[in-house]
Amino acid sequence: MMGPELVELALTILRWVGDYQPGIVACELIDAEGRRHSFVGKLPIWSTDESLNATSKYPQQGGVRCTALARWNDGQLLRVSIAEPDDEPSTEGLTEFVVSRAQVSPIPRGHREPNPQGVLIWVEDE
Repeated sequence: MMGPELVELALTILRWVGDYQPGIVACELIDAEGRRHSFVGKLPIWSTDESLNATSKYPQQGGVRCTALARWNDGQLLRVSIAEPDDEPSTEGLTEFVVSRAQVSPIPRGHREPNPQGVLIWVEDE
């Protein structure tokens, strides 16, 4: 049996926050109602571009894995949760958001595991 649908939610990486390994960034999501939500967290949660650092030009496109909880309005609106699989709440502690279909894209089934450098990477399940 397949679990909940995993999708990637697009967001904007606004700036580099800290040089802690693997790097801390500040991000922003604008939901379907136009409300801004802020996030601060480890770079691999928000981007697959490992080359981003303090000297990179910002803003950058980013994304976070999340679970699609519900769809309505002919699938044009979705309620998503970022509590699973990565549990990175907004700076206000929110983990559920209503977003437009254009803000999400399907992602393959898989899991994260450490690469030889110890950074978590996405590995597709067979």
